[in-house]
Amino acid sequence: MVKEELYITVPSVFRCPISLDVMKSPVSLCTGVTYDRSSIQQWLESGHNTCPATMQLLPSKDFIPNLTLHRLINLWIQSSTLLPGANSPRLLPATFPEITQVRAKLLMEKIESQCCAESLSKLSEFVSYCEENRRFVVRFHGFVEVIAGVLIRKCVEIEALEMTVGILDLILSENGIKERLNKLILKSNQESNFLSTIVFILQNGSPDSKVRSVRVLDSLALDSESKRRISDSQDLLSVLLQLLQTNNDQSLNDAVTSILTTVSVTRSIKSRLIENGVVEILSNTMTEKSLKLLATLSSSSEGRSAISSNPKCTAAIVEKLLKVSKTATEDAVVVLWRGCCLQKEEKVKEAVVKGNGVTKILVIMQREGEGRVKMMCSDLVKAVRAACKDWSLGSYETKTTHIRPC
Repeated sequence: MVKEELYITVPSVFRCPISLDVMKSPVSLCTGVTYDRSSIQQWLESGHNTCPATMQLLPSKDFIPNLTLHRLINLWIQSSTLLPGANSPRLLPATFPEITQVRAKLLMEKIESQCCAESLSKLSEFVSYCEENRRFVVRFHGFVEVIAGVLIRKCVEIEALEMTVGILDLILSENGIKERLNKLILKSNQESNFLSTIVFILQNGSPDSKVRSVRVLDSLALDSESKRRISDSQDLLSVLLQLLQTNNDQSLNDAVTSILTTVSVTRSIKSRLIENGVVEILSNTMTEKSLKLLATLSSSSEGRSAISSNPKCTAAIVEKLLKVSKTATEDAVVVLWRGCCLQKEEKVKEAVVKGNGVTKILVIMQREGEGRVKMMCSDLVKAVRAACKDWSLGSYETKTTHIRPC
C-alpha cells in the first residue's frame, strides 16, 4: 500500500520575508518586521541600509531575537510532526506578493554580482510559478538587463546559462520584452558573445535548454539587421544544421527549422543552407516547419534546383499534402508549383504523379475558395498532365468544383 504524503500549510508569519523558509532564529528590526537571522544578516552585510519588506531607512541596524515567535514556531513544528502519517511532512509553497518581491530583488542583486546558479534556480522557480510573478519581474527595474547580461558574460557555467534561457523563454510573451532584449543584445556590440553562448548551449546543454535557447534566438530576429547578425554566425548555422541532421527530438527540430526559416531572407544565406545540404536533411524529417523552410528556399532558382534534383524531397512533400494544416498545405503547393511551373522540372512532375499527387491537388482545389492556392493547383494539374502516362485526365476542366472520375 502506497503511503500518502502529508502537505502542511505554513502560517505566513512563520516564514522569513527574504528566504520564504520557516524561520529558525527569528529576529526583529527596529521597523517591527521579523526575519530569519541568517537572511537579514546577509542583507545588511551586503551594504543595504533599509528594511527589505518596507524599504524604510534604518536608523539602526541592530536587531533583537523574537523569542515569542520562536517559541510559537517550535510548538507548531512539534504539533505537525505528531500528526498521523507526518513522519516527513512537506510544506506547501508560499505565494505572498509582498514577500516574493523582496526575494526577487535579492536574487537579482546576487545574479548581477556573482551570476550565482543557485540564485538563478530560485528566480527560475519564482518566474515559473505563475503569470503574476512573470508580470512582476518584467516590471521590476533592471530585471531584463540583469538576465540578458548573463548571456553575454564569458566563462559562465552551463547550468547558469540553461536557467537563464529558461527564464527568458518564460517571459518572451510579456509586452515589449522581445524588443528590449533585441536592443540589449543584437543591437549592441555584445551580439558575438551572445551568439557564442547560444552555440555553447546547443553543444553542451540539455534537450530542453537547447529548445529554449533557439526559441529565444528566434524571438530576437525582429528585423533585417537582427536576422543578418544571426545568419552571419557561421558557427551557429553549422551547429543548427548538425542538430537538425542528428537529433531525434521533434520539438528541437521544429525550433531549429523555424529559426532557419526566419533568417533565410537573403540569397546568400539561402545559398549557404543549400550548400550545407539542408534540402537533403529536410527530406528525411518532413514536417510542417520543413515545408515552410522549403517554401522559403524555393523562392530562389538555386533553391528550386536543389529541391527538384532531390526526388525524395518532392515525394515527401506530396506525401504530406493532405496530412498537414492549411498553412502547411499552401507551403507544399508553393514548392510544387515552383518546381513544376517555374522550374519546369520533369523529375518533379514525375514524382507528383508517382505519389498520387494529382488526386491530392484536385482535392485541395475542391476545398479551396478562389485565390492564389487554387490558381497554383490549376497550373499544377495542367503542368503535370503531360507527364501522366498511366492516368488520363480526359476532358477534366480545372475550373469545375468537383473531381470527375476517370
